[in-house]
Amino acid sequence: MDFYSFKEWFTMENVVDLIDKYRSFGPLPGILLPLLEAFLPFLPLFLFVMANANAFGLGWGFFFSWLGSSLGALLVFLLVRRYGDSRFFRFLQRNKKVQSLTTWVERRGFGPLFILLCFPFTPSAIVNIVAGLSKINIYQYMFAVIGGKAVMIFTLSFIGYDIVSLIKQPIRTGIVIIIIFILWYAGKHIESRMKNKAHTRG
Repeated sequence: MDFYSFKEWFTMENVVDLIDKYRSFGPLPGILLPLLEAFLPFLPLFLFVMANANAFGLGWGFFFSWLGSSLGALLVFLLVRRYGDSRFFRFLQRNKKVQSLTTWVERRGFGPLFILLCFPFTPSAIVNIVAGLSKINIYQYMFAVIGGKAVMIFTLSFIGYDIVSLIKQPIRTGIVIIIIFILWYAGKHIESRMKNKAHTRG
């Protein structure tokens, strides 16, 4: 099977069938598929999330997708942070675009990262690598991933689970927007407290 045929295989029906086939492993397939996407960004995360919502229901489907995707993002971040001095990553660090991105991440912190990770089609693999190469605090990034992924995956899960309700009941769409604001505000509050503690210690 060539790469094109491999990508063509990924349809909602095939992914749901795959999850059902390995249902004896419990939620493991639903967690592993989004986790793998963090390491193999050509895999369709949006399809995995919507398939999980169909296979496990909205609540559990969202939770398994969020857990897998968040763990994958944090693992990539930690691996890059740990091995950032290797030859491959030194090559990336010399790239001017990567340097400007890492500087941007270090200066801006939680807020922009959270917003970026809220959107389904943000190249999260690049965000994970750049954040790992930067000097951003690991806890800042962890909160941005947990919050941003929650918003993005809940939105995709909701669409995949009941797209008709999303169109016919705009109140539910409003709830998603409110959740984004609450998570963003909470994240900024946590970031502010962390900066104050760091300044006090300094």
